[in-house]
Amino acid sequence: MRPVIRFLEDKLIERIITEARDILCKLGVEIHNKDILSVLSDYGAMVNLDKYHVFFTEDIIDMALQTIPESFKLFDVLGNKTHNFSKQNVYFTPGSAALNILDSKTKKIRRPTTNDYINYTKVISQLENIASQSTAFIPADVHEKVSDSYRLYLSLLFCEKPVITGTFTIESFNVMKDFQLAIRGTKDELKEKPLTIFSCCPTSPLKWSDVTSQNTVDCALYSIPIEFISMPLSGFIAPVTLVGTLIQHTAETLSGIVISQLSNPGTPVLYGGSPSIFDIRYETTPMGAVETQMIDCAYNEIGKYLGIPTQAYISLSDSKQLDAQAGLESSMGATLAVLSGINNISGPGMLDFESCQSLEKLILDNEICGMVLRLIKGIKPKEDFPAIPRFQELLAEKHLLISKHTRRYLKEEQYFPGPVIDRANRDRWQEDGGLSLYNRAFGEVERLINEYKPSRLSSGIKKELRKLMENEAKRYGMEKLPSYNKVK
Repeated sequence: MRPVIRFLEDKLIERIITEARDILCKLGVEIHNKDILSVLSDYGAMVNLDKYHVFFTEDIIDMALQTIPESFKLFDVLGNKTHNFSKQNVYFTPGSAALNILDSKTKKIRRPTTNDYINYTKVISQLENIASQSTAFIPADVHEKVSDSYRLYLSLLFCEKPVITGTFTIESFNVMKDFQLAIRGTKDELKEKPLTIFSCCPTSPLKWSDVTSQNTVDCALYSIPIEFISMPLSGFIAPVTLVGTLIQHTAETLSGIVISQLSNPGTPVLYGGSPSIFDIRYETTPMGAVETQMIDCAYNEIGKYLGIPTQAYISLSDSKQLDAQAGLESSMGATLAVLSGINNISGPGMLDFESCQSLEKLILDNEICGMVLRLIKGIKPKEDFPAIPRFQELLAEKHLLISKHTRRYLKEEQYFPGPVIDRANRDRWQEDGGLSLYNRAFGEVERLINEYKPSRLSSGIKKELRKLMENEAKRYGMEKLPSYNKVK
């Protein structure tokens, strides 16, 4: 039996959805993109072009929900399937688009560089419990206009895992799409084997900017999967109650679903988000708060009720260091996420309200992910009945350390974390240097960077990616890309 957790009864889910649909039809939403407004008008929506305002209809919402896929798959750069977003399948990915990194040596937060990003790709490529990479943080040593495409470029060049990404500009999409076409070959092959998921974010309350709405359309036209990241803040730019926040989140996400499905019916979608409560004491958005985690798990239930695979920013911390708070918030979020069956769990490595990545925390979070992935396998009998023969063996041998039964099921029954988790007795711990958690994680980061093996993507495709990136950089006055140790 797989353990599960639920926060909403079906009747409450139905009421939340009904209220959200009423908001879209009676209060409407702002969409600052006249082409999209024109399409909605053609489908019968009431549109005020001067105010960029549209009132949806029940028929438009129903039509979009009928064409959205119930599941989709994701593939790595080599074309191997890595994800099947369906039912209760869960996968972890690092948090995205951090502005800062926690420096491994000084333990101070600073702006990241290209070399930081490359080290990140080398580490994430070897973490077994985190199935995909993300464009985790923004290198500060390139022009801001190419920062989105540049981090996707580095991810595809150095790591084979699929990428959770996105862009803050309309212009960057084209080259980011071209990177993927260079790897897959054709638009049809990219549709058949998606390589990335793009985050598209409405602005709370009930608004789409020109950039994010156009990104949604552009992704849809190439059948690139989209995760909608609605970000209502309870008590600030959303109702203070969790139910009220869920109504707003549902309305904003449904509006994105409509845009994607009218642009290209059947576009793969994750029903996602990054909502938070608002802590009025500090004017912050605590992602590690239990109420934030409850909202995440609850909207996941709404998405699954609608038959859509889900995503959430959860399993991350608001702490500024890799400390007890970071472990508490991240492990609690990861546990709730897998018990809720959130399909794509975004957050490992993140600190400081989604603004900072830490390679050392990524090492720890990989072990948290391994533990909770074991948790959802549940408890199942494995040659345990009848029990008498096993206990006869135990009584005769006085232990079962080398029993055939033990050797057959030991690694299946128990998850063995890496050296970042201390399970040694005190004497052995002291003999090994008496290292702290951070020092053990630091050592693992160094080991993984040193043991990194280059991506098996062909050298021809790597050269094409570099040419595309160099041309994009030159558009913004960069004569050359930052130097690094090139891979063959």
